[in-house]
Amino acid sequence: MPQEYSMERKQMVERQLKRRDIHDPLVLRAMETVPREAFIPENMHTFAYEDRPLPIGEDQTISQPYIVALMTQALELTPKDRALDIGTGSGYAAAILSRIAEKVYSVERYKSLADTAKERFARLCYDNIWILEGDGTLGWPEHAPYDAIVVTAGGPDVPQALLDQLVVGGRLLIPVGKTLQLQELVRVRRTGQDEFEREKLTDVRFVPLIGEQGWEENAQR
Repeated sequence: MPQEYSMERKQMVERQLKRRDIHDPLVLRAMETVPREAFIPENMHTFAYEDRPLPIGEDQTISQPYIVALMTQALELTPKDRALDIGTGSGYAAAILSRIAEKVYSVERYKSLADTAKERFARLCYDNIWILEGDGTLGWPEHAPYDAIVVTAGGPDVPQALLDQLVVGGRLLIPVGKTLQLQELVRVRRTGQDEFEREKLTDVRFVPLIGEQGWEENAQR
């Protein structure tokens, strides 16, 4: 694991996360372990541990560390869980999940981002993550059901395909909003075969969730 920014990672955990009620020890350990600088362009390494999103290409961003930690904590992951990550992007969020969950399956619509993330995972020896290039709103049914599903793009509603791929007792986290400007971070629990409980956690802003059960291709930010 890269050591150059180890002190910055520790400071991020102490100053940005613990002080804002990120308390799950598994999440804190993952955030301190995964090198965020490895998931952004080299010319941005000095900004790696600032609490803000950064561009990664294809008009996409890597989320700020606090949001990644917040969403991961809200998933209530255990080491036995199978997780589905929608919107691989840089691969950072999937990497965080992989330090907690047993297996992580991640779907990315942009080939360039999917290929780059695969290279990063190989270089870091993260061998419990699998990536599919495709429509994230449809999930990855071949490996379903999942204990936890996290969507890192904002959709107009929760895709039915993702609800269908959640185990009973599973948790799904997704930004939902009727406009592209602002969403509510929603957690859905599957409490029965056809029963779901839904709760709002906080206001967020993410890139649009494009796909068959999301926004149309020409949706503008």
